[in-house]
Amino acid sequence: MPKLVSKWNYPTTVRFGAGRISELPDALAAAGIKRPLFVTDPGLAKLPVVASTLKLLDDARIPYGVFSDVKPNPVESNLTAGIAVFKKGKHDGVIAFGGGSGLDLGKLIAFQAGQTRPVWDFEDVGDWWTRADSAAIAPIVAVPTTAGTGSEVGRAGVVTHEETHTKKVIFHPKLLPAIVIADPELTVGMPPVITAGTGMDAFAHCLEAYCAPGYHPMADGIAVEGIRLVFENLPKAYANGKDLTARAHMMSAAAMGAAAFQKGLGAIHSLSHPIGALYDTHHGMTNAVFMPYVLAFNRDAIEERIARLAAYIGIKGGFDGFARSVLKLRKELGVPHALPGLIKGLDMDKKRKALIAEMAIVDPTAGGNPVKLTRKAALALLDNSIAGTVQGSAG
Repeated sequence: MPKLVSKWNYPTTVRFGAGRISELPDALAAAGIKRPLFVTDPGLAKLPVVASTLKLLDDARIPYGVFSDVKPNPVESNLTAGIAVFKKGKHDGVIAFGGGSGLDLGKLIAFQAGQTRPVWDFEDVGDWWTRADSAAIAPIVAVPTTAGTGSEVGRAGVVTHEETHTKKVIFHPKLLPAIVIADPELTVGMPPVITAGTGMDAFAHCLEAYCAPGYHPMADGIAVEGIRLVFENLPKAYANGKDLTARAHMMSAAAMGAAAFQKGLGAIHSLSHPIGALYDTHHGMTNAVFMPYVLAFNRDAIEERIARLAAYIGIKGGFDGFARSVLKLRKELGVPHALPGLIKGLDMDKKRKALIAEMAIVDPTAGGNPVKLTRKAALALLDNSIAGTVQGSAG
């Protein structure tokens, strides 16, 4: 029997429920923030949900700044610009507001504004996070408006290195927001395609965490229940965006996925990251495309585990039944079955495939895959996902 030794870290204070955005001024006070920088993406910045949120700050007479120069896949220049605004406005904390891009960049601005080393020195490699000046990290209040990344309860942020076109995971325990306001009413305006993509991102987090090797029954339990919530509620939220109960359950599933994946992720993410960096695709939708191919590749290592999962959530047929249910869910949500349906005009030559495979096997998430992701395996998975052929081990 393996030694049952592990290290567990779990989330922060979460104020969950419809209407709780009204508590934002109180949450800022509790986090010790008096002059926040409100960070969001340019699309959200134009919507009434941001205007009504900023009005809460105006009514409470809280001085604030706004930064919204955030790409869907944030890049270093976005971070540099945000830090400049943070320093110029003499802000003492961040409100990270939005989906994964706004949340990640807001967290990274709060983290990096007080550091003297480049952000790449804090990549999630070994103990690199100890290089940071912890005392210089500003507090964060996170407000998710999608139900996908779970970044609001995560201790990392993702930013793309523009020169190398690689996504880098920056990690530090204090990137975990001090307080989260999880108000499902804020997600009601999400269009169906974003509901699907973000929801499948939450699913991928839960699924890969559950399948990752290692002893972490707390993560496993959270991941399993998160998967159940996705299967039962994502189709409802997709069909009726005003279904507040389904929206609430999906917001929970997103946070649960991020809490669980400290155990590990896998090849779904390690393949998705280079595709997102090179083709600027939606991260959650890219995960959704790769999911059945990676699931089949990992079968020998996870078949028994998936059979237990299927039984818990009421799916008959063990691994095969679960795999069929994943395909059915993707179809119901309008997820493209293969990469050409995700990337218009896709024409990937051998050189580009080789680059993606190399990027995938060195991605930090690759190490959590239950079957070793070799260069040959990554190439085979890429070919399968282009051809739309779901088959087993890629060798």
